[in-house]
Amino acid sequence: MKKKYFGTDGIRATVGQAPMTAEWLLSLGRAIGTVIQEQAKPILIGMDTRESSVALGDAFAAGLAAQGHHVIIAGVLPTPAVAFLCKQKEFSLGAVISASHNPYQDNGIKFFCSDGFKLSDDAEQAIETRLDQIASIALAAKPGKIDYDNSLIQVYAEHCQTFFAPQALAGLNLVLDCAHGATYQLAPTLFIDLGATVHSLHITPDGRNINAASGATDLRALQQAVKEKEAHLGIAFDGDGDRVMMVDGDGVVVDGDELLWILAAHQLTEHKTLAGVVGTVMSNLGLVEALAAQKIPFYRANVGDRYVLEALKERNWFLGGESSGHLLHLHYGTTGDGLVSALLILQAMVKAKKPLSELKKGMRKYPQVMINVRYAGKKPDLNLEAIKNAVAEVEQQLAGQGRVLLRASGTEPLVRVMVEGKDKAETKAHAESLAFNIQKILEG
Repeated sequence: MKKKYFGTDGIRATVGQAPMTAEWLLSLGRAIGTVIQEQAKPILIGMDTRESSVALGDAFAAGLAAQGHHVIIAGVLPTPAVAFLCKQKEFSLGAVISASHNPYQDNGIKFFCSDGFKLSDDAEQAIETRLDQIASIALAAKPGKIDYDNSLIQVYAEHCQTFFAPQALAGLNLVLDCAHGATYQLAPTLFIDLGATVHSLHITPDGRNINAASGATDLRALQQAVKEKEAHLGIAFDGDGDRVMMVDGDGVVVDGDELLWILAAHQLTEHKTLAGVVGTVMSNLGLVEALAAQKIPFYRANVGDRYVLEALKERNWFLGGESSGHLLHLHYGTTGDGLVSALLILQAMVKAKKPLSELKKGMRKYPQVMINVRYAGKKPDLNLEAIKNAVAEVEQQLAGQGRVLLRASGTEPLVRVMVEGKDKAETKAHAESLAFNIQKILEG
């Protein structure tokens, strides 16, 4: 059954518009409160730095408490910290008030079970069914309580510190871009404690500047700072900390595909074997070729770290990720984790005694251009004959030396137009032409 509210990564919308209102979050809390029968364990709520997060989080907590649950609001927490704490501290449920990489006008909520993994489709469907019945559901005879605990972030910080001995990163000069988001305090402190010299960007959230010209979705400031500070590398997180992107010492972007390759190559060097790697339909052909050269199987999942995770579980593999910087290493966590992924990359650098620019050389990245085409109204049908003809024309011009992918975003009203090919200028021209034609078709 098609879900009404849940998308590929929880629920997300513009604040003040249905369903992202305090009133609706109250009902959502009540609905989930009736789905979760076990009330012996508390429910954890973390959030990012958006101006709307506190009010929405409080409303959601009130709905849970109305159904008899004990809720702990932990304040600003990266998304992977909530997943980690659910498993570590045995919360019955974890919720994150965040719209991840979206601008501040949007917000959302995503959930983790007590094992640290995201909710199943069946669980999301059960919640939506209960939402439709909420008017007829009675409140608990005895309301639950709401507590606030800002110390839980330290438990996650201590987990991150276990990746290195104290001062193990002494001599490393790096730049961090925290996107004015959930890692703005944690990340600089962590890397300083590990001995690195840290230059921090975008660590003064005001509720509205989250992800604005910063972080994993806009690396220009990081590139410039790496050059100015003569840093060894730069690390960028998105607003809720589940993505990471990097910049090498020359100021060149190292994206999620290249980071995934570095992790795979390091695993192969250290352990001589790697069962396979999961990417997505957006993963670069260069990653596929580099893995194939090492006889490492590769599988393309749909876009979204939940689909990468599903594919990993089905194959009993542990390493996967997305070009956007969602990286999953199931030996170390249950969801995309920007901080942990950055630490694993640094481990590979330290072990190999090579800079980031050297480690990525094992993968030759194909030029890949993606253009977002915004649409109004309902999600468009990408199987329209006119759209298929426009794609076929570009594919014919690529002549087997690249590929085209159209994908409707699961979180924003965008059609993502991606073209990949061997020549950068030609690839860019093909992408721009196709995006222009798609825009005309969508506008009617």
